[in-house]
Amino acid sequence: MRKWSRKNSLSGPKVRSEMDAREAGVLRALVGAVTGLLSERAASAPDDELAALTGLRTGNTTPPDDPRLRRLLPDFHNAEPGSPDADRADLNSALRSLHEPEIIDAKLAAGAVVLETVPAEGGRVIITPEQADAWLSALTDVRLALGAVLEIDADTPDHLDPSDPRAPHLDVYHWLTWMQDSLLQALAP
Repeated sequence: MRKWSRKNSLSGPKVRSEMDAREAGVLRALVGAVTGLLSERAASAPDDELAALTGLRTGNTTPPDDPRLRRLLPDFHNAEPGSPDADRADLNSALRSLHEPEIIDAKLAAGAVVLETVPAEGGRVIITPEQADAWLSALTDVRLALGAVLEIDADTPDHLDPSDPRAPHLDVYHWLTWMQDSLLQALAP
């Protein structure tokens, strides 16, 4: 992939790059996997009679079991141990039920923008600044999900021993990080 660049045109600013077919395939597969997880989570929300009457959607009240989804849809409130509201699981349940559908919708919309703008066989990618914002969100979601699988934390080295089964996936994680950083730099004034 080439570094992102910003160009001004008569129709407004555009951000451009180019990917080969393999890079486009990897990115499409990763974004597709994350949006698939999020779609399954949204579909698993319980039916709510009040929501059906009022038109207000509700989501799951329990956190996801899948570590990738737990990273994408964390609890809303983390109380300090020993604080008066440390045992307020009901607060997280209520907040999750109210806000998770909208959060998932936003994440799915961002993923859809990437899938719509990445040429399936590789090639030039030309996006607007608004589409670039969606790209940044979708790349963050893919990196969070991949980071959860690889158990990336502050102590994870930049390079793993080639015999480590996580090594090739860590390279993909670094590639996504570079892509996101390059896009941010192209958007900066």
